[in-house]
Amino acid sequence: MRFVKKKVVVVALLLTFSVVIGFSSLAGADSSGSPGSTSDPLVTRSFVEKYVQELVSKMAPSGGGSLEWSVAELMVDEEFIGKAGTEFIVRGGQVVVVDPTGGGIPDLTAGKNVAAGQVAESNHLFSIPRSDGRGIKAAKPTIIMYRGF
Repeated sequence: MRFVKKKVVVVALLLTFSVVIGFSSLAGADSSGSPGSTSDPLVTRSFVEKYVQELVSKMAPSGGGSLEWSVAELMVDEEFIGKAGTEFIVRGGQVVVVDPTGGGIPDLTAGKNVAAGQVAESNHLFSIPRSDGRGIKAAKPTIIMYRGF
């Protein structure tokens, strides 16, 4: 009987030792990874917000452009010449496209190209493809929204 009790005690100690070793190895697993890395994928909300803010600031147009919309008023014969990536919407008045290259300005709303001298429709989104002198000229007093200038 004593032999059986000793055997049970030894088996219990071995199991306890194995469990303790197993948990300690799991607790120390991959503690060297930096937050957000593949070895430590859990991150905090502040980390994600900071990462996104840095990413957005890197994506902002060069030359002082903005991702926010601005409003401008154009007087008759006043031109608005944008850089590559500038977007604009004619909110009131009338403008014609200025394009020294002959390539036109894409009307993203209508899915067509507007050539030099043609009227840019109100409330349509336009995008200037290159920094080569393309833009608009007011035929009447006009209000536009733009971003990325």
